[in-house]
Amino acid sequence: MKKLCEFIGGLPALDKAKAFDVYADSVNAIGNDYVFMVRGEEADLLVATGAAAEKFEGELVTCDACSYVLAPKTHKNADALCAMFPFTAPMPVLKKTRTFGVGDRLGIATPGHLRVFKEYDAYPILAQQSIRELNLTERTYEDVLDSATYYVFRDGYKDGFGADGDHLKKPEEIEYALSLGFTMITLDCSEHIRGGVEKMSPAELAAECALPAELAARYIGKEIVIEGEKLVFDEDELRRCQLIYGEAIEFATGIYNKYFKEGGARADFEISIDETATPTSPLQHYFVANELILNGVDPATVAPRFCGEFQKGVDYIGDLVQFESELKTHAAIARHFGYKLSIHSGSDKFSTFALIGKYTEGNFHVKTAGTNWLEAMRAVATADPAMYREIHAYALEMFAEAKKFYHVTTDLNKIPALSTLTDAELPALFTQNDARQLIHITYGFILTVKNEDGSYRFKDRLYKFWRDNENVYSDMLHAHIGKHLALLYEGFRA
Repeated sequence: MKKLCEFIGGLPALDKAKAFDVYADSVNAIGNDYVFMVRGEEADLLVATGAAAEKFEGELVTCDACSYVLAPKTHKNADALCAMFPFTAPMPVLKKTRTFGVGDRLGIATPGHLRVFKEYDAYPILAQQSIRELNLTERTYEDVLDSATYYVFRDGYKDGFGADGDHLKKPEEIEYALSLGFTMITLDCSEHIRGGVEKMSPAELAAECALPAELAARYIGKEIVIEGEKLVFDEDELRRCQLIYGEAIEFATGIYNKYFKEGGARADFEISIDETATPTSPLQHYFVANELILNGVDPATVAPRFCGEFQKGVDYIGDLVQFESELKTHAAIARHFGYKLSIHSGSDKFSTFALIGKYTEGNFHVKTAGTNWLEAMRAVATADPAMYREIHAYALEMFAEAKKFYHVTTDLNKIPALSTLTDAELPALFTQNDARQLIHITYGFILTVKNEDGSYRFKDRLYKFWRDNENVYSDMLHAHIGKHLALLYEGFRA
């Protein structure tokens, strides 16, 4: 370390007026060489000395006693970093006991997240984005993965993390994510799940679905008991299951066979049947799981659509008594088939977390995403109220368009007019569900809108603000995501 300090002390400054600010947790030695990160004025940079410098592209600097490369955070340099330090590359973690997804729409939330996961034994999924989110933010999977890699290296996190190609629907999307080394694929089956079946009469069900004799023999008249919970199929319920989920089961089986069974993907497989209007009953969950297993599919997790509403960025909406009763059975079914229960849209579902921890017995996967963006905007409302007021007004203009991408029940009339609020009162908007959802779903428009001259209206100012206030944002995430984990653990440690 003394040699490193002497070396760093002799490095030329980023400019003639300011010396390097080294991230101490990033310092890694390779023989007599070092690789570490420094804070630049506008962006963090990678520094590699001696022979290690040859692995990275950047500005090569030679001084009296040493040479080093000053490397930008490019995709190529991220690949080199992963090859040199495997802990910076994602790995399959979904089959670990506890996992927690923290989708980072901005590529700057990982420092706050890592502070949480240094305190808990859950494995984080640090890179987690859907194609929809990529399109709305104009990002790429390369950027999503690289952001996690650089922060993991910078902050010295070596316990392992995952990368989730989230809510993918098409083979080409899956191929894209797998080609980059994503270690988890969440297959969104929503386009293959039939709606409206719950309202069909017995006669309509019979007309729509002639039950194959083999399928009927597998379920009708059978006593299925899982952890004391009885599941009984009659012909009408079996027809409903087949009509709603039959095509989705075929779709998931085909994807699994192509990419995981035959393709040998080094990734975990999650099946999502949650992006629908119709809740998944425990009986339907059992049917889907049983048919998948019979087809040779080995999911690491399954995400049913729970009763009530798991809307974006707000607490659970619905009957908690019913939720608890059904959750107990859903968790038992997951244990029976050997996978974890996955809870999607888990951001801020504080009233459910202790129950989830309890009934899954601490064996869960929970996904959050937009709440990290909301904390970033709460920081803006707190420290730059003028900019927040401008963004809030624009969000109101774009809300109707944003609703096309998300299911929310936001009532704009319940959001206080900004003209009635003092600057000090702005952060309190993030405790009000309608205001939270307004900002939650308009992120893509806020981040990509441009001025007439082609410059970004908000994006550049926002990123400068977040860089200047990185510790503030990190503190907020540490507290907010930490609350999620604390309640989940309370459930199974009680």
